Amino acid sequence: GKTLKGWTQRNGTATYRVENGAIVGKTKEGSPNSFLCTDKLYGDFDLKFEVKVDNGLNSGVQIRSQTKGGPKGRVNGPQVEIEVSGPNGGESGYIYGEAAGGWMTPRRMRRPHTLFKDDRWNAYRVVAKGPHIQVWINGIQISDLVHEEKFKSHPKGFIGLQVHGIRKGTGPFEVSWRNIEIIELK
Repeated sequence: GKTLKGWTQRNGTATYRVENGAIVGKTKEGSPNSFLCTDKLYGDFDLKFEVKVDNGLNSGVQIRSQTKGGPKGRVNGPQVEIEVSGPNGGESGYIYGEAAGGWMTPRRMRRPHTLFKDDRWNAYRVVAKGPHIQVWINGIQISDLVHEEKFKSHPKGFIGLQVHGIRKGTGPFEVSWRNIEIIELK
């Protein structure tokens, strides 16, 4: 919560800063998705964080992610979705394969919900053990996914904080993360 030491920005030109103990990502018009990634790689873990996102911005947290084509290549891998609920609910907490095949959570399991509280801090917990990924938002389990195929290609990787690209003439938007804690599981 004090510096960005231990993190490296990959892809995109969104900006990241530390403010009041939180990491704040800000969109930049014309930028593709941007990711602030841990320098350390993680396999099995229990990750907790709080997040708040501006209305109009979709975001996510990459887990076990990699880059295609070397260190400066395209970020790819499982992503825990962060999305405002709005009046019709959203898909926060489900798992998306960023540049890795699209939704990992099957359509039949993705039900819009309003557990993500718009304009407020939301507590996430992500437990990844082998091919099993579980996600809770504000203490309620959203996702309980087993994905053998993605685990084979992404058994270990970095954690990445995403600032999604935006359409021209929109934004700027911000997403903030705080109280990020990770425990490696054996």
